[in-house]
Amino acid sequence: MVHDYAGHPFVVSLSQELASRGHEVTHSFASDLLTPRGVLKRSDGDPETLRFREIRMNPNYRRDKYKFVRRRRYECEYGRELEKAIAEIKPDVVLSGQTPSEPQLVAAKACRRMEIAFVTWVQDFYSIAVRKLASKKSSVLGFLAGSYYTRIDRRFFSYSDHIVSISDDFIPILKQYGVPESKVTTIENWGALAGIPLCDKDNPWSRRMGLSNSRVLMYSGTLAMKHNPEPLLDLAKQLEADVSAKIVVIAEGPGADYLSLEVSKRGIGNIIIMPFQPFEDLPNILGTANVFLAMLEPEAGIFSVPSKVLSYLCAGKPTVAAMPEENLSARILVKQGAGIVVPPGDSERFVSAAMELLKNDDRRISMGRKAREYAESRFEIGGVCDRFEAVFRIVSFERSSKGSTPQREAAVLK
Repeated sequence: MVHDYAGHPFVVSLSQELASRGHEVTHSFASDLLTPRGVLKRSDGDPETLRFREIRMNPNYRRDKYKFVRRRRYECEYGRELEKAIAEIKPDVVLSGQTPSEPQLVAAKACRRMEIAFVTWVQDFYSIAVRKLASKKSSVLGFLAGSYYTRIDRRFFSYSDHIVSISDDFIPILKQYGVPESKVTTIENWGALAGIPLCDKDNPWSRRMGLSNSRVLMYSGTLAMKHNPEPLLDLAKQLEADVSAKIVVIAEGPGADYLSLEVSKRGIGNIIIMPFQPFEDLPNILGTANVFLAMLEPEAGIFSVPSKVLSYLCAGKPTVAAMPEENLSARILVKQGAGIVVPPGDSERFVSAAMELLKNDDRRISMGRKAREYAESRFEIGGVCDRFEAVFRIVSFERSSKGSTPQREAAVLK
């Protein structure tokens, strides 16, 4: 059972590959979340051993996501629904990621009780995020909320048979939560490469949106509390005199709401804001862009690796990112020469970098080629799936024996 609370496209590709290898896979996800999602149903060509299971989330969650008490109640309700699904499916292994702390703990405890192997997939640290966000309102509230969720995180880590981390940066933090390094395997996230072929700028989606002949700077993904939309407004102001340039924002969330309000209030005509689009349109959408944009606030640091950047890499276009330089996505962009990274909050440098790439065809094309080359070298789903299967062999081995040594675990991974 692969449980991806968010329903991201790249996780669907893992479930499809596992099923193609003969595993019976149930791909489960939360209903009613406001986030970019993959195709969460069977498609032509999917193996017969792949099933999809939507797990009920209170439909009011979208409305009340930023109201702490109500959100917590909905997440606890979701945990009970997830527990029911696990009991009904009775899988050999549950791989669960992107999940808030309380439902993750419920799932881990249920698996322990039912003697099902449980693998926690660490995409970020919920307790750290809660503490930082709550501290913006009150330092006392931040301390109390952070301490509460830290205790919960420690508990579900202890109930987990193994931990998959998306970055080696997370290992020292996991140690602080009492997780030994021998219990952790790092598997970096990937883009849904097979689902994002390179597409021409002149395509059905760009023609439908009237963008085939425009130079497009694109932001695609969630605009939440950890994304500052102000640089997009500054960029729009700089591009006012260029009628051929458009900023396309495909997003939902409080940042998108704020951006829409400001665009209307200021009479900005070169920002086009639209809701999340169907995954089937994603290759053409990304093909429409000349330059991609990404933002991440300083407090996100190493704790968030935006999946949008991985999709950008697949699309073969450069990215201008305002994010901490220590972030894994930022390091990839810089090391691979696939984009320009500026400090978050430095709107002047963000605008300058975007303008430079928009004008410099040779550099833009070169960076885009390097982006796609990196994606093709790292995101092939077969190699990714090999590593997850190795983790499943580890937990199966450990459950069928009294224990394993690090040497045995290394042998299994090989």
